[in-house]
Amino acid sequence: MFVPSKIHHSHCSEQCRSYLSKQFGLLCWNVYKQNRTNSAFRHFIEDVLSTYGIDLMLFQEAAFKDARRCLFEGFAFEAAANLEYRQRFFGVLTACRTASLEAKAFLSEEQEAFIGTHKSLLLCRYALEGGETLLVVNMHAINFREQRAFASESARLKTFLAAYDGPVIVAGDFNTWSRSRLRHLERVAASLGLQRVPIGKEGGVKSVFGNPLDLVFYRGIQLLDYKVLDDGGISDHNPIYVLFENI
Repeated sequence: MFVPSKIHHSHCSEQCRSYLSKQFGLLCWNVYKQNRTNSAFRHFIEDVLSTYGIDLMLFQEAAFKDARRCLFEGFAFEAAANLEYRQRFFGVLTACRTASLEAKAFLSEEQEAFIGTHKSLLLCRYALEGGETLLVVNMHAINFREQRAFASESARLKTFLAAYDGPVIVAGDFNTWSRSRLRHLERVAASLGLQRVPIGKEGGVKSVFGNPLDLVFYRGIQLLDYKVLDDGGISDHNPIYVLFENI
């Protein structure tokens, strides 16, 4: 009953920019389904937008039903739904001040234990100032399954990225709650030339057994700044802010 009737959702604001500027801010956050009806969430995001100048927002466990409630002024969004309940969709959502040139939504081949839902993954490509394009991957990794299932989904991610040689950001909730999961993901990232934003459990990111769940990897762009923001208990995860520069 949770299988989504529509996987890929998309909407573009009329006020979107034509490309991402040389420096751009990113927010990565598992929002615990609080983004659609929680007024505290909207107030928090509005404050973050004004304080940090965010251009990209990558949400996991986002709720979405219609464009009006998903969008902040000046943002377009793409979303990949992994479940539907009472005509409301849930999954990963990427909002950007620039409309995507291309976007593809996928469901995991593996299913979660217990309720049998899939996880979702979203690939979006955006224009950068100077003519290059940036590939942004928003992923919520498989959780309540054995290491083999996690490795299988990581290999699929590698397949998606292997043919792309431009700037890349891969971010999300990777459910890397074990050392073996984290090390496996880091090996996959290294094979793709990706670097990890060096935030660990000590920075305030959600961790299990000492292993951070929320991660940001990048390639072909420069890391300028990063920090974990205190959301005041809106979600069970704190958001990660990262400032990049296109080189």
